[in-house]
Order: sequence, then structure tokens, then C-alpha cells
Amino acid sequence: MLASAPIPAKRSSTFGWIGALERTAQIDARPERTFPRVIDELAALHGDRPALIGEDERLSHADLAARQNRYARWALAEGLAKGDTVGLLMRNRPDYLALWLGLTRVGVRVALLNTNLRGAGLAHCIAVAAPRCLIVEVGLAEVLAGAQGHLAERPAVWWHGAGADFQRIGDAAAEYAGGPLAEDEAPAVTLTDEALLIYTSGTTGLPKAARVSHHRIMMWTHWFAGLIEPTPEDRTYNCLPLYHSVGGVVATGSVLLGGGSVVIREKFSARRFWDDVVGEDCTLFQYIGELCRYLTLAPEHPLERAHALRLCAGNGLRPDVWARFESRFAIPRILEFYAATEGTVSLYNVEGRVGAVGRVPSFMAHRSPALLVRHDVEAGAPVRGADGFCLPCDRGETGELLGRLSAKAEHRFEGYTSAADSDRKVLRDVLKPGDAWMRTGDLMRQDAQGFFHFVDRIGDTFRWKGENVATTEVAEALCACTGVREAMVYGVAVPGSDGRAGMAALTVEPHFDGARLHAEIAERLPPYARPVALRLCSEIGLTETFKQKKAALASEGFDPARVSDPLLVSDANAYRPLDDSTFARICDGTMRL
Repeated sequence: MLASAPIPAKRSSTFGWIGALERTAQIDARPERTFPRVIDELAALHGDRPALIGEDERLSHADLAARQNRYARWALAEGLAKGDTVGLLMRNRPDYLALWLGLTRVGVRVALLNTNLRGAGLAHCIAVAAPRCLIVEVGLAEVLAGAQGHLAERPAVWWHGAGADFQRIGDAAAEYAGGPLAEDEAPAVTLTDEALLIYTSGTTGLPKAARVSHHRIMMWTHWFAGLIEPTPEDRTYNCLPLYHSVGGVVATGSVLLGGGSVVIREKFSARRFWDDVVGEDCTLFQYIGELCRYLTLAPEHPLERAHALRLCAGNGLRPDVWARFESRFAIPRILEFYAATEGTVSLYNVEGRVGAVGRVPSFMAHRSPALLVRHDVEAGAPVRGADGFCLPCDRGETGELLGRLSAKAEHRFEGYTSAADSDRKVLRDVLKPGDAWMRTGDLMRQDAQGFFHFVDRIGDTFRWKGENVATTEVAEALCACTGVREAMVYGVAVPGSDGRAGMAALTVEPHFDGARLHAEIAERLPPYARPVALRLCSEIGLTETFKQKKAALASEGFDPARVSDPLLVSDANAYRPLDDSTFARICDGTMRL
């Protein structure tokens, strides 16, 4: 095992910003230096030190560079040209990184396909990428077969892994040399060229394919490396999907830049988490907030305070979970941040302010221009004043977060493969004629100290009894109540009423009591924010990036004829069972919510 990295003494948060600025300052000066070239540099520096640690395979920095260069030469030999697209359908493993690094080294764009999609959804993602060929893990053959019937054109397939009787990319690539490519061996690839297609989660419709340039990859990895200050002794635990930007680019690339290593796991397991983290001597953990919550709900583990973690970094850590996670597991430092694959604004909470997603220091305002504007929940659009321009929010006021667009590389919106989807993201004439800002679709508020706090996704927030209700705030209040394990809140239509009322899907403890919950939630929330109906579930569905799947439940509402789970309704100071007759009384107006 590696020696555990020492836990550094806390320093001023300014050092993190300075480190990020220093690492990114020279990126534009060398437009030919893309991340695959950086991998070659790291191999020369760190050689046999570990880089990627999978469950069945370990690659050193030298191994990773050789693997990527073999895949690059394979691509050239196959006739793949700069600007062509290849679809990659593979679960988490070290070769995933080697493949997209090698292909992008020679100008091929790689579409990172979501391994959890099935049928028409997967076919849609393949179709919008228009790939010359697909590289598919052998174990996902049936998944691909389920999508092919929905495709008008079927790309050629190369298989990855043992057991395939067809053309296997690993065998083919092994025939080529693993040394760095000569300048005249491959087409010129620069930072402005596209490298990846990374898909949105598709929580509100079919996934959109976001264009990711080599410049964006370099900025993400170098900026984050400046914030976390990785060393060759560092090792990060990464169980996030490699087909998304945080798990596949930010978490991996930033640590590799410091000569450190990445423990790659196919999926998260609360049961084996601490065995893995301690057994692999991990010093860093890349989280999504839901993972931290799962760990706090898990039974005590003998190793949960015996780790060498010096930093946990990620996004979506709720305030109520933050404190429990930090204290129970003795976490020295948490770095919460906010960003989106296609976004032009990012926020970092380097100070560790509980519950905040980050802030923009005054000396960074020119680099990460962020703006909150007032939002009309019912119209789903920003509020404009008499002069036609948007109205900036006051401190403490909730509004939509916007990121300014400009010709500068860091402020450029690279968009989606669909021009229409790209155009819908851009808001014009915000503060002055002709300016352009990117809509994040996220509602936030800024406190007196300048920290941004996530409130809700636009579309999740609803209006009931003339008031706006943020689903995240209601969910946090519910989770603080006796007997509630998990809560997902959404708005539902109520016959004969304007707006949408609050409903919550819950997983509960055996001792859950509807009357007690009714009393406790009344102490925590105003009347308009209290859920009118509850749905008791065995589990709450999540996307592969641990975002709650609300759309299907919201469409089913609280009609007992459509919902198989037990339903409760707010009635006479308690949550009581909701049956067909009670629902009929609500529909005809006899019973008011």
C-alpha cells in the first residue's frame, strides 16, 4: 500500500484560488498542448507510479500513456479522421480513460454514452452523435442490441473485453507502438477542437449532447488541481460514472496532474466504501451529495474514522447532511462546488461554508461573472422591468443563476449538437442591449457574505396558495422529522385549484407515524409549503448521477387508481390514508386541501 498522505494544516482560502489561477494561466499559450499530450508528460515524470486502479486492472502513468498511444495509432490505421465521432459504451474501468484519451489525441471526437440508458433512449444518444463506429463493452452487447432496432443507421461495432468472437479493439490496438506520437504522425489537434460529447442527465426529457473542447478539458482539470493541490502520494476514490464530466474528467484528470492515482469503482456501495477507502489508502473522495447521505444512514463501520482522507470534493451536499457527514467520519475538509458540463459559470466553496455552493471573490469577478436575476415561477422566465432588461436580485432574494457569455474561451458557450437546444440556453439583452448570458436553470440566493446557496431547479419549484415553494427546502425539513429516511418533493395538480400543491415521496422507518410527522412539519414549514399528500415508497428512484427522478411520480399525482404505493393525505392535523372515496371528495371540492 502507499503511505497515507499527511493532512495539511488549514490555510487561507486565497491559496486555493491562487493555485487554480497559476495552473490555468499558461494553457492558452500552448494551443497544441491537449490533455493526451499531458498524459505523455506525466508518464515521463512519474513512470511506474500508479495512475488508475480498477477492480481487475492497474495502470501506471507509463502504462496509461502507452495504452492511449496504441489506441491513437489504431484509430489512424482504421482510417478515422479528425472530426469523426466514435461512440463509447463501457462501464467504469481504467481502459475507459485510455480509449477516449487515445482517440482524442488524433482529433477524433468521442461520445460518452450512458450505460444505464436502454432502447430508444440509448438510440437517441447514438443518433445525435452520428458516430463512424461504436466501441462497446462485451458485457453490454444486449444493451446495444436493444437500441439498434431504434436506429435508422447502425454504425460498425468494435468490442472491448474478453469473450467476443467479433473484432476486439484491445487485440487490434496491442499491435501498435506505445511511445509518444511524432508530430508528422497525426493531424494537428489544438485546444479549440472538439474532444468529447457528454450528455445531460435527461431528467426533463431526452438527454442533450454537450460539446466539450480540448480547452474545456484542460481548464477543468488544471483549475480543479489548483484547488485540491494533488501530490504523487494522493489517491482519489471515484465511483462516479466516467461518462459524465465530474467522474470522467475533473476527478480523474486533476489528480493525475499531480502525479497521483485514481481508484475507479463501477458503482457506489455504502457497505464496502470504508473497506475500499482504507484498503487503497485513499486521501481524496469525489462525492455527489446523495453518496454522503447514504453513508450517514449506514450502520457504523469499524473503519469509518480510520481513513486517511484529507479532502472530500463534490457537489449537492445538503446542509443537514454536511454537518453529520463531517463530524461522524472526521472529515478534515470539504470542497463543495457548482458547475455544469455545458456551463459558463462555476462556483467553489473553498472556505468550507456549510450549505453554500460557493462564491465569486472580488478578484475573480472578471473571470467567473455570475448574476442572479428575478424569476417568474409561473411563466418559467426571468422578470423584466419597464426598460425590458432583467432585474438583478437583492441579497437574500431567490433568482436564476446566469453566466455571462463572451468571445473569451472560458466564457464561450460550446453548446449542444442541437442548435435549437443551444439557442434555448442563451438569454439576451439581460443588462444592456446585445449582451448574452447562459441560463443555468437553477434557482439560487446569495447571502450577505456573497456565498451562493442552491434553492431548486426551475421546473421543480412550484406555486401554491400564491406562494413559491422550493422542493429542496421542503425535502430538508421532512428529512429532519422523526421516522423519515428519504424525501423527494414535487408539485402536483389539484382538481379545481390554481397552481400545484406539494407532494412528497418518502421512505420511512418502521416507527413512522403520520400524525407526528404532521405536527413536526407544521413547526418547520409555513402552511403553503407543507405537503398535502405523501407517497410511501420502498425506495426513491435516482438517476446514475444520483439525481431524483421526479417527473414520473409528479405525472401520477396522488390518484389511488394510478399509484400502487400507499398514499396519505393531510386531514385534520394528521396524514391519513388516502383512498378512492377521499380522492373523489377532493376532486368534487367537498374536501379542500
